[in-house]
Amino acid sequence: MEKSVLRTIVSIIGLAALGLAVSAPCQQDSGSSATQNTGASQQASQPPVQISPSPLGTPSNTGPLQAGPPITIDAGPLGKLGLNGVLSGFGLVQGNHLSGDSSGQAALSNGQVFLQKTDGWWQFYVQAGAYNILSVGLPFMPTGKQVDNLYSPVPVSYLKLVPAKNSSIQIGELPTLMGAEYTFDFENMNIERGLLWNQENAINRGVQVNQTIGKLAASLSWNDGYYSNRYSWLSGSLTYTQGPHSLAFVGMGNLGHTAFQTVATPVQNNGVMYAVEYTYSKGNWIIQPYYQYSDVPTDPGIGISKGASTQAGALLLSRTLGHGFSLAGRGEYIASSGSTADHAVNLLYGPGSGAWSLTATPTYQRQRFFVRGDVSFVQATSITPGDAFGSDGSKQDQARGVLQVGFLF
Repeated sequence: MEKSVLRTIVSIIGLAALGLAVSAPCQQDSGSSATQNTGASQQASQPPVQISPSPLGTPSNTGPLQAGPPITIDAGPLGKLGLNGVLSGFGLVQGNHLSGDSSGQAALSNGQVFLQKTDGWWQFYVQAGAYNILSVGLPFMPTGKQVDNLYSPVPVSYLKLVPAKNSSIQIGELPTLMGAEYTFDFENMNIERGLLWNQENAINRGVQVNQTIGKLAASLSWNDGYYSNRYSWLSGSLTYTQGPHSLAFVGMGNLGHTAFQTVATPVQNNGVMYAVEYTYSKGNWIIQPYYQYSDVPTDPGIGISKGASTQAGALLLSRTLGHGFSLAGRGEYIASSGSTADHAVNLLYGPGSGAWSLTATPTYQRQRFFVRGDVSFVQATSITPGDAFGSDGSKQDQARGVLQVGFLF
């Protein structure tokens, strides 16, 4: 394991231990009046640290994992700050792995802390540490390489201005508005992200304006799309909520074009994407179907001789079973246009290819401790040999099993 990851683990464990230690309740003596006065004096001089009564809303969490109350720290002129974190690791076995990958892998999946200020007219959020973003249909990448090549050791950080009760402005490195699944596994029903998530951006840098009016919530963002550092993207979402039902429309697109590409900035950075998402959340059930459409247009000037599009649908389900157990599942299908004959851009497993996947995730959580597993299967169709699974990229399917153990603090 790389030295940077080891340093991150040590730092996370140290912060967790420190936070838990300072949050322990202090003993008070109820003896004589002199003792009571001394106790009162000690109480007045205690470090202003306490446990907040309920979990915070950031980072967002679909479930089934439930975050605990944060450690609340009185930071003087900064006001009250909330501290949370997650420490977890996983092991996996898989078939038809790509060349350079392996049939078995293990990694630190999360070693992160979250520090935030959630009151007043100015607020902030900082998420720092190590992470491993595992996704169905894509090869495993070591945690150190992900931190170095994706979103840095501080993947999310922003300043939030609150000029009115139902209005806010966020500036910094922000989670995307697109999609039903979040970037980090502890936020989602499943350990692995899905085929539709693979098409979406995850983190973008920019400015986002949020407004709530009754049952409507709207957001509009000017940003750099797929972490490109080219600020030509416009993203927006509109959500209507009625009781346990919500319906969201999300759209985003690049108003310019760039040939710039990295691991975090794929060719999709030159496209547009739209999604319609419905969510039912009541009692023990979360039901979430959604539809996604994307298009990368023809642009020979940046190397796209023939554009292509995708259409996809997914259904996510989560059921709480009681006694700390829950079960989640996901089914999805995606198809792309184009062909190798017309030299269309490859958005999946070759031009004109498609894929479907099934994932099941049983979970057990007891207070801060959790253990869960993923069983997933991906079947690709109309592949281009060399662009799919197996050591030579000619296999059309991949099965994977994942076991994850961790703590939310």
